[in-house]
Amino acid sequence: MRDPAAPTLLPEWAPQSGVLLAWPHADSDWGPRLAAAESDYVALARAIAEREDLLLICRDQAHRDHVRGGLEGTGVPGARLHFACLPTDDTWVRDYGPLAVAGDGDVELVDFAFNAWGGKYPHAHDALATALLHERGLFGSTHLRREPLVVEGGALESDGLGSLLTTAGCLDSATRNPGLQRSDIESRLAAALGLQRVIWLEVEPLPGDDTDGHVDTLVRFCDPRTIAHVTCPDRADPAHASLHDLEQQLRALRTADGATYRLVPLPLPTAQHADDGRRLAATYANFLIINGAVLCPVYGDPADATAQRHLADAFPDREVIGVPARALIEENGSLHCATLQMPAGLPLGG
Repeated sequence: MRDPAAPTLLPEWAPQSGVLLAWPHADSDWGPRLAAAESDYVALARAIAEREDLLLICRDQAHRDHVRGGLEGTGVPGARLHFACLPTDDTWVRDYGPLAVAGDGDVELVDFAFNAWGGKYPHAHDALATALLHERGLFGSTHLRREPLVVEGGALESDGLGSLLTTAGCLDSATRNPGLQRSDIESRLAAALGLQRVIWLEVEPLPGDDTDGHVDTLVRFCDPRTIAHVTCPDRADPAHASLHDLEQQLRALRTADGATYRLVPLPLPTAQHADDGRRLAATYANFLIINGAVLCPVYGDPADATAQRHLADAFPDREVIGVPARALIEENGSLHCATLQMPAGLPLGG
């Protein structure tokens, strides 16, 4: 039986000190859509700052002043804002930021290797971001442990009790960890994050997803016995067959003590497309849990309200807040991808 005091990867519902964001800038892929992206980021930052602090990565001091002025101009208290100036390639800090491991003792941060989802995009700056934040004292004296395994935060879902959900075909892809078998990756994840078991889900990525099927686009723990998952009843949709099979896998899944999980269905939004016609990976599974609330991405779709109702049922003790994310999916991410929660007790900003 697992020692409940043993360190493990913290679940997202654990108390938080704040949330890490990397603000979009003109020299990233956001350039042509920067104004729309910033509008979504401001809405996201305001929703977070209602309950906790923000650690914002900006490219330089001029960018920092721009971001600070924009947020304080919308009523975000300056005392909630902490800044770090360093170069970034992109804004998906969930995948290159530090992961928190803790039990009854001190928090430790883990910095996995990052290669931009199998070398798909430039990532030299993002791969160094966590180390630079730590070197500059942004996390105080919290220990940072480097791990050479290529892992993205969006590929991992922890129940806080030693069980981890991830998707097959992602972390074990040849472009991330060549030469390693799935069993090798599983054992290294277990050792690095204090896990008792790693559950691999067989599922195709959502149409438009470029992460090879991150679990946070598909399946999320709401508590140790509740799982939210994306559904698609439309048989004509390319996602239908895979999501139907995913649901069957989840129905057969058991907790570590042998109980069935409570499943919460989240609708797949109506197919949304970029100007060039490509389908965008819109999903309500990319929600963010913060202190006292759940931030649900909304896309101006009729299914927005349904998703929020279902999340309210899954999180009866938290307020569910819709946050615009239509601009974010233009660059293949949403709220969860753009954020990374920091555990309580971690000093943001040094």
